[in-house]
Amino acid sequence: MTQPEPPRLREMRWWDIDPVLALERDLFPEDAWSRGMFWSELAHARGAGATRCYLVAEAADGRIVGYAGLAAAGELADVQTIAVARDHQGTGLGARLLTELLRAATAFECHEVMLECRVDNLPAQKLYERFGFVPIGFRRGYYQPGNVDALVMRLTTGPGSGSAAGSASVQGTDIND
Repeated sequence: MTQPEPPRLREMRWWDIDPVLALERDLFPEDAWSRGMFWSELAHARGAGATRCYLVAEAADGRIVGYAGLAAAGELADVQTIAVARDHQGTGLGARLLTELLRAATAFECHEVMLECRVDNLPAQKLYERFGFVPIGFRRGYYQPGNVDALVMRLTTGPGSGSAAGSASVQGTDIND
């Protein structure tokens, strides 16, 4: 039996917003992003002054089964979002998306990457820890309207310590697991 072809990662474009919103609403019904939020992020993802990187994971049948986004400012990057369709969770797709975001952070010359993660999302926390992120604090009631706390995590790759994208290989993470 042959394995299904893994989803293809590509740059997110405006025509991906509707399928991404459908996935967003399925996965994050209480605090889903709006169409305007995605438009605003994509407005900063192209051109000479780009400060964002947004990706989608497209299955062989054309369905969007994941997405991720990163914002950069100076030497600091922030993982804005990572989402994987329920039927693709546990396939390594989240790790592939995170790897690409870390490569983008390196391209933006960022030496520190931050993120927030729901305190009740243990699979995501484990993924981030495998990549070298460490917890540094909490944001109380960050996710609204559910009033769920966020765990703040940081990956530091200071000058001379290697690239942000290299952190996964240093940690021994296989992006295909």
